[in-house]
Amino acid sequence: MILAYILISVLIVSLVAFVGVLTLFLKPKILEKILFSLVSFAAGALLAAAFLDLLPEALEKNGGPVLVYALVGVVVFYIIETFFFWYHCHYGHHHHHHHHMSSIAFLNLFGDGVHNFVDGMIIAAAYLASIPVGIAATVAVILHEIPQEIGDFGILIYGGLSRKKALFFNFICACTAFLGALAVYFFSMRIENISAILVPFAAGGFIYIASADLLPELHKERNLKKALIQLIFFLFGIAAIYGMTFIE
Repeated sequence: MILAYILISVLIVSLVAFVGVLTLFLKPKILEKILFSLVSFAAGALLAAAFLDLLPEALEKNGGPVLVYALVGVVVFYIIETFFFWYHCHYGHHHHHHHHMSSIAFLNLFGDGVHNFVDGMIIAAAYLASIPVGIAATVAVILHEIPQEIGDFGILIYGGLSRKKALFFNFICACTAFLGALAVYFFSMRIENISAILVPFAAGGFIYIASADLLPELHKERNLKKALIQLIFFLFGIAAIYGMTFIE
């Protein structure tokens, strides 16, 4: 039963890879407004999922060094992101221009594959805690993935891929989430109480993504009216996850 929930959730998240096609039909200004709201909403949803769902669930069931595992999650996500950012900059810088475009596409696909693998791990870990927590984590991942996949699609087009190839490779990379989810699920059958480590680890990942990637984007807005709109959507994101938690 749990495996079915995990696979369906990961499939839905993987299909988000096709959201990049929206860039072909929406005007840039409209797309910018949508992303503007989504990033704010996703930041709130990720933090709420971490603090209202994942961490309380882990503390209630396991206690112990839950916060240590959450901190490890933050550190690991920081290391992963730092490595790919460094490699991307240096690899692109030291190659000739006629290889530059394809290297950008390749590195983006590689990094996105790792990112989605970790997303799959997070979703599976959340479902191992409970089905409602898994659903909340899936919603948070989807909200984060939509602007991410639109950006990835743009990078692949810039990297020289056709629109069809960009969508295809983006989806293939998204499917690495299945590998991450299945790895966690089958490890949980062999290693007793592995969710005691993975659930707070997933919470740490959510906290890092929201605080290091999304919130800094919101701080770039200098227009007071737009900043207030961002705040409203940020609070909506928190309220949405809180509502799901309350229903539990």
